[in-house]
Amino acid sequence: MSKIMNVYNKLFKYFGPQHWWPAETRFEVVVGAILTQNTAWKNVEKAIKNLKKEKMLNCKKIANMDIKKLEKMVQPSGFYKQKAERLKKFCEYLDKNYDSNLNMFFNRSPDEIRTELLSLNGIGNETADSILLYAGEKLKFVIDAYTVRMCERTGIKKVKTYHQLQNFFEKNLPKNIELYKEFHALIVELGKNFCRKKPGCDGCPVRSICKTKF
Repeated sequence: MSKIMNVYNKLFKYFGPQHWWPAETRFEVVVGAILTQNTAWKNVEKAIKNLKKEKMLNCKKIANMDIKKLEKMVQPSGFYKQKAERLKKFCEYLDKNYDSNLNMFFNRSPDEIRTELLSLNGIGNETADSILLYAGEKLKFVIDAYTVRMCERTGIKKVKTYHQLQNFFEKNLPKNIELYKEFHALIVELGKNFCRKKPGCDGCPVRSICKTKF
């Protein structure tokens, strides 16, 4: 068994299935991926709840919504002016080029979709790959700050660039979308509960393989 799968098994045994990403539709996943930048998920949930309450969790509706109204709805997610602008521009783009149809948008190669996503304002590597994996069901492993920290501390992989670390995961894991989702979610749980900036190593499920001792 590879070291990386050993980590996955330890995390899965400790935390159990995460059932991530929590959303009812593909579009809700996309909205969450844009709003979750630099904030806790509980704040994103509040913003999405606002959109649902007003029956505005819809691409065409957001594309045509008054920006001030959208800012108010997404305010709980923080940086709300910036996020409202990014969300609205994404919806305008999707509506103009794909008639708000995510099935049409995702019916292409992952690399082509990824390039297009990265061309849009406010969508970087992590957001693009979250959208690809969780909304598009594409084999793209998501790299975030928790993943980088875990790899550095366990010695799984010396971190150089986003793409090198992503390639490492993708080459050493089975080509399984559900495993990609589960592993990413488990790493987030590890980061929130143990492998924080100031680590709490007592009881950590991967402490036995950690190269860095605190």
